[in-house]
Amino acid sequence: MRRILILFIASLVFGCGGKNKPLPDAQSVVDKSIEAAGGDLYRTSEISFTFRDRDYRAYRESGTRLLMRITETDTARIEDLLSGSSFERRIDGVPQILADSTRMSLAESVNSVHYFAYLPQGLNDAAVNKTYLGLEKMGDSEYHKIQVTFDQEGGGTDFEDVFVYWFNAETYYPDYLAYEYNTNGGGKRFREAYNERRVGGIRFADYRNFKYTGPLHISELDSLFLKDKLEFLSLIELQNITVTPGSYN
Repeated sequence: MRRILILFIASLVFGCGGKNKPLPDAQSVVDKSIEAAGGDLYRTSEISFTFRDRDYRAYRESGTRLLMRITETDTARIEDLLSGSSFERRIDGVPQILADSTRMSLAESVNSVHYFAYLPQGLNDAAVNKTYLGLEKMGDSEYHKIQVTFDQEGGGTDFEDVFVYWFNAETYYPDYLAYEYNTNGGGKRFREAYNERRVGGIRFADYRNFKYTGPLHISELDSLFLKDKLEFLSLIELQNITVTPGSYN
């Protein structure tokens, strides 16, 4: 009788352990995702690409990371250069004097394109706060759902934006993301990654961009996506990607 009782208790313990395995924390998921997508190559490489007929470049100069956007017109070459909180516009090499509101708007637009291009890189920045929301199934795959918010200090002018990422539990790639923003009237978006490829050892993806205007929190938009209830908005496609290895700090 005692042997039967021990076996019964053991079966309960191991049975529960199998069904209720401890879930990872948000930080470990993001760490694995960054490593799987390219790791230190993000930091040590110069990256350039074209997005909607504009050229973008991320590189380091004297140890400082610079984000550039180049616009070629029939009459001028416009360079927008973002370094931390510092922004400069040059037209044909001549620095321009800009109103504060214009400078902030241009800096946001340059940073936004670079931010999405290098995901999940950037999710370990000092101003980023990560919260694990759970393990969910979408289609045939399971996903770690993580919410990201930002501190006001170091979080940029759009620090109030909220993001949710769905990290594939096998590959750790962020196959889906949603975000709510407040600039330009605000809104909610959901993105599905496709055309994943590696260039110079770094994973890049294009996105199908969807719009949502209802009351649901962005963490629930996956359910609407699976039911085809989101409004298709645009394609986010990167072209002419080049990755040049370097030894930057």
